[in-house]
Amino acid sequence: MTDAVPEAESASHPVVVDWRPLPPRARSLFMLSHAAMGLALAIPIAIVSASTHYFPIVPAVLGALVVGGLLGAWLGAKRFRSTAWRLDADGFGYRRGRLFHRETRVPASRVQHIDLKHGPFERHWKLATLVIHTAGSKMSAVSVTGLDADDAETLRDRLARQLDSDDAL
Repeated sequence: MTDAVPEAESASHPVVVDWRPLPPRARSLFMLSHAAMGLALAIPIAIVSASTHYFPIVPAVLGALVVGGLLGAWLGAKRFRSTAWRLDADGFGYRRGRLFHRETRVPASRVQHIDLKHGPFERHWKLATLVIHTAGSKMSAVSVTGLDADDAETLRDRLARQLDSDDAL
C-alpha cells in the first residue's frame, strides 16, 4: 500500500492513504460477470421481439445474445476502471461509478467481522471478495469483489487489528 504523509502532519494524525485500483486481472472477472448478466437480459428481449414476428426467432436470439454479451462485457470493463479502495487509520473506503458515483466509508469502530470469499473464477485469477460486516441495519455488509488475494488478506488482518485495538481501549 502506498502511504503518503503530508509534511505538516504530526505523528498523532492519521496516515493518509491513496485510493488503490483493483488489480488488472480483475478486469476479466468483471467483464465475464457482466457479460453473463447481459446474456440473461438479452434472452427475454429476443423472445419478445421474435414473438412479434418482426424478426425470425433464430437471428433475433443470436443477435440479442451477441449484443447483450458484448454490451455486458463493455459495461464490466467500465465498472472495473471506476472501482477503487483504500484503508487508513479511520477505516476502509470503497468507491465506484462514474456517472453515478458512490463512495462507501466503513469506520473501523463499526466493523463487526470480516469474511473472505474465493469463488472458482476468483481462485483462478488469484482474486478474492472481502466482505466487511458492520454494526447497524442499513447496508450491514460492504462487499468488495476483485481484490488481489494477498491484498484482501492484508486488509482483513489490518481491519481486524484495528478492531482489536479499539476493543482494548
